[in-house]
Amino acid sequence: MSTNNDELLYDEDDSVKFIQNYLPQELKGKFSNDDINYIVDLIYDFYESNGMLDDDGDDEIEIDEEEVVNYVIKNAQKDGVGKFEPEEITFIVNIAIRSTCLIDICYIYKVV
Repeated sequence: MSTNNDELLYDEDDSVKFIQNYLPQELKGKFSNDDINYIVDLIYDFYESNGMLDDDGDDEIEIDEEEVVNYVIKNAQKDGVGKFEPEEITFIVNIAIRSTCLIDICYIYKVV
């Protein structure tokens, strides 16, 4: 874990590649890069709307995966992006949440 205040850089292309790489074989090719970006955006929208990005990093934040999955599915349908199955979205949410550990912020998350 980094102790300095370096700015964390998010690379959209690297994020998509990472998620696409870790999807199970049966889901490879089902989600376009745009789908993945949209889903990741919704995950961060969920974090933001629940005050999770406002945290100073001292407290542990609990993330209810099922709640995130439901948020993504509901908004994807509402926005006309697609009708996704919970099991499919769970894989992407799981990978996206855990991939934040690669950029030194996983210590604030506790997935429930």
